[in-house]
Amino acid sequence: MYALARSLLFRLDPETAHGLALKGLDLADGLGLARRLGGARVEDPVELMGLRFPNRVGLAAGLDKNADHLDALGALGFGFVEVGTVTPRPQDGNPKPRLFRLPEAGAIINRMGFNNAGVDHLVARVKASRYDGVIGINIGKNLTTPVEKAVDDYLVCLGKVHAHAHYITVNISSPNTPGLRNLQFGEQLDALLGALREEGRRLDEASGRRVPLAVKIAPDMSTDEVGLVAKALADNAIDAVIATNTTIAREAVAGLPHGDEQGGLSGRPVFEASNTVIRELRRRLPSMPIIGVGGIDGGEAALAKREAGADLVQLYSGFIYRGPELVGECARALQAKG
Repeated sequence: MYALARSLLFRLDPETAHGLALKGLDLADGLGLARRLGGARVEDPVELMGLRFPNRVGLAAGLDKNADHLDALGALGFGFVEVGTVTPRPQDGNPKPRLFRLPEAGAIINRMGFNNAGVDHLVARVKASRYDGVIGINIGKNLTTPVEKAVDDYLVCLGKVHAHAHYITVNISSPNTPGLRNLQFGEQLDALLGALREEGRRLDEASGRRVPLAVKIAPDMSTDEVGLVAKALADNAIDAVIATNTTIAREAVAGLPHGDEQGGLSGRPVFEASNTVIRELRRRLPSMPIIGVGGIDGGEAALAKREAGADLVQLYSGFIYRGPELVGECARALQAKG
């Protein structure tokens, strides 16, 4: 069924197709059919960050930026769903076209630029949702906020989403917001994480509810740079790390149509780069939960992420190419591993 839908959707502009596919899922959910698309959810519970995940397969941030489709996506068998990236104020993102398929490589390039309806809209949508699974909310900064004041935007988002998230992800690794990746290193990273950790503890104490903090990092780092990031994560008592975001590398798609488009490359070409980062993180952070993302297009790829050191995995580009069946396939493969 999804193969037929994809053949039709792939004839359309990618961003138009994305919107139509999500509206179609909403319709299926309203008719009680969404659960059939993904099959029965695999029950393979695991406890991490003080949370119980029904299985190890989640949806990565970026697919549902505003939590407008949370119920429908949550019905597809995911063990958790991450929404966002959300910013304090609504923003349009970068000019279109800004989303490109590279089917020969099982890849996508995007330069969306954190287009979203703002944190207040996302919170309202989460509150209105019927989804009762684990929700992650991914937060970022507005384009017009200077990098040196980025912490202010993250603190605004943290304060507004805290009561509505099971965990919160700090996105400092998108290549589509100028200067954002500079926050991954040195004093800027320590200052950002320190401020967020302190405010997170205050919010936890005030609410009587602990909400873990995760940080999402890029694949385009040397071994030494990964080591510096790992130290900062540990020093600031961050609860988990998500590895990785999209890559700016283009070697794997050189010469392909759209292969030279600016933005972040996701899908199969980032698979090995993300695994390399995961292995180095696991070596340096033996007990920190790691969520592995990048190039998972089947059960074997999910297992490879797990063997590299990831505790959980997230899908994005593979989900676009394979559809809801990929969720159960990956969850069953990880369940069999134990």
